[in-house]
Amino acid sequence: MSRVARTRTSGRGPRGSSTLLAVPGGIWMLVFFIVPILVVVWYSFGQKPGLYGTHDNSVLSLDRYGEALSGAFLLTFSNTLQIAVIGTLICVLIAVPFSYWLAVKVTPKWRYVVLALVLVPYWTNFLIRTLGWQILLAPEGPVTVLLRQLGLVDAAFSMLYTKGAVQLGVVYNYLPLMILPIFVAMERLTPALREASKDLGAGRWGTFRQVTLPLAAPGIVGGVVLVFIPLMGDYITAQVLGGAKGNMVGQMIAGQFQQGQNWALGSAMSVTLILITLLSVVLVGAVGIVCGAILRARRRLPIERAAATAARTGTEVPA
Repeated sequence: MSRVARTRTSGRGPRGSSTLLAVPGGIWMLVFFIVPILVVVWYSFGQKPGLYGTHDNSVLSLDRYGEALSGAFLLTFSNTLQIAVIGTLICVLIAVPFSYWLAVKVTPKWRYVVLALVLVPYWTNFLIRTLGWQILLAPEGPVTVLLRQLGLVDAAFSMLYTKGAVQLGVVYNYLPLMILPIFVAMERLTPALREASKDLGAGRWGTFRQVTLPLAAPGIVGGVVLVFIPLMGDYITAQVLGGAKGNMVGQMIAGQFQQGQNWALGSAMSVTLILITLLSVVLVGAVGIVCGAILRARRRLPIERAAATAARTGTEVPA
């Protein structure tokens, strides 16, 4: 009996086997992602029962969402969004040229050695890495002392516990998450593609704009998502490096669960943060799709004009 016949007889095909392979991942997502989020959503409809209680869902209401959208939360969220957007853009500006250099200029012998050096700091505990920057940026730390010796700052200068320190910390902590997907995308840029672009008359900037960036676009989008979403919920970097000047929403939410013992309000803030973050990603994605469609339409116009001219004159369109 042939393999196809045995598959039909047994009633199991490749598609069924693929479904079974996805079951462990689905169970993991259900238990450790979907269920916790549903619990947080459920708690957000409750209230704080008393001075020593954490939550009470005997009476459901949306009052906690009204408290979550207070002026203090919105102000802190605005500060968080600004840090997240600037941090993501800085990561893109650093990761794109670095990934291009790593994928194109570095020899294959050393390429993955350099990539491993990029990942080595990321293997260290997140808190330890952030505390390292606290030591470096302290008033008597190496960075501040060097800046004073160079005469760039005065004796009273201290970068620690400022918004700039938080910005520096988040870029350092999340930069590898931006480099990896962009490097994987740019690795597809073979020398043949660059030579073909050069033969067709494109310079370095034209090749980068018309060949490299379109190939790297999926990696850039993936890196932006990988950096922006966790950065919006980060509170360790802000707590260690920012103090009161670099406050972020994650700190406020953690404070409701830990110090305030108000799980209902903390859950409402968490759900609000998730929804606004998803809305921001969707809006940016929609803008990207529209801009991509406009660029593609602009590229088609010269080709359509050339085709119309060739049809009138009876000549061939150049390849």
